[in-house]
Amino acid sequence: MPAEGTTAKVAGIIPARWGSSRFPGKPLHLLAGKSLLQHVYERVNKCQQVDLLLVATDDIRIKEEASSFGAEVVMTSPEHPTGTDRIAEAVGPHPEITHVINIQGDEPLVNPALVDSLAAILKNEPGLSMITAANPMAELDQLDDPDIVKVVVDGAGNALYFSRSPLPYLRTHPDALTPLRHMGLYGYRRDFLEQFVSWPPGLLEQAEQLEQLRALEHGTRIRVILTDDHSIGLDTPEQVPHLEALLAACKSP
Repeated sequence: MPAEGTTAKVAGIIPARWGSSRFPGKPLHLLAGKSLLQHVYERVNKCQQVDLLLVATDDIRIKEEASSFGAEVVMTSPEHPTGTDRIAEAVGPHPEITHVINIQGDEPLVNPALVDSLAAILKNEPGLSMITAANPMAELDQLDDPDIVKVVVDGAGNALYFSRSPLPYLRTHPDALTPLRHMGLYGYRRDFLEQFVSWPPGLLEQAEQLEQLRALEHGTRIRVILTDDHSIGLDTPEQVPHLEALLAACKSP
């Protein structure tokens, strides 16, 4: 936990790698004339609660692209198994940073206000180690999609569990409960982030391939902020036309 009297400072870090089983070179793919990475960076650069914005990568092509539009870039080890490990290394040279927001590099419509909300809550609740976001599921058939992560929360808004399976299973009273789609946006208190990456992957994490379960397996409280933001990421080349249409709509008066 930050020392008493320490001024809280937040780093927003965008981990970006070249390798992707479904979409190699995705960060540099052009959307409406700009790289995917530039779209993400420019939106997060509008945040009011982020004191330092970094791109963390292990690929010189991504570094050159990020530098071309003015981003500060940190070259990290190519051996990192997760984006969380990458951001932990990237923040290392910045001892003044007390909190870190992990911003997915494939979400060109990421909402700066949502990033600011997570950062502000982290700074204002010293005992909170980790925070994320979720939105009401728009279509119930998404419950069966293993690529859409679901989350359930307790009465205080903390995560009970995350899963790729239907969660909750709506056996009765399906209209009484709205399932939640987890958004890939995380915030950490810095000392907790350093502890998190020192833990080995847990059994649940390995089974579901969801690293946030490592925190739950160690008894960590994860606050889940509910939002109406339904922004989506770029996962496959087939989604490009749809995302370009959404980007164009955002610019319309």
